[in-house]
Amino acid sequence: MSIGFGILLIAIGAVLAYALNITVEWIDLGLVGIILMVAGAIVTVLGIVFAVRRRRSVMETRSVADPVAGERVTRTEGSVAPPEV
Repeated sequence: MSIGFGILLIAIGAVLAYALNITVEWIDLGLVGIILMVAGAIVTVLGIVFAVRRRRSVMETRSVADPVAGERVTRTEGSVAPPEV
């Protein structure tokens, strides 16, 4: 959700900075647009970082001997974490 919000901030900021040709005496819309684009870029990057961190999980492998059949049983739980960069 934060990735989408960051992209929305970038789009609104770009419209304010480059597409509008309105002069308001008490605020500089170009500067507000640039500030919104920078904030949107920061929110998007943070959203991507948090999304990647959430997907990591621990892989656990257990190997036990079945007392009835006398054979070894291997059980895997979880998924493999992505490689670290």
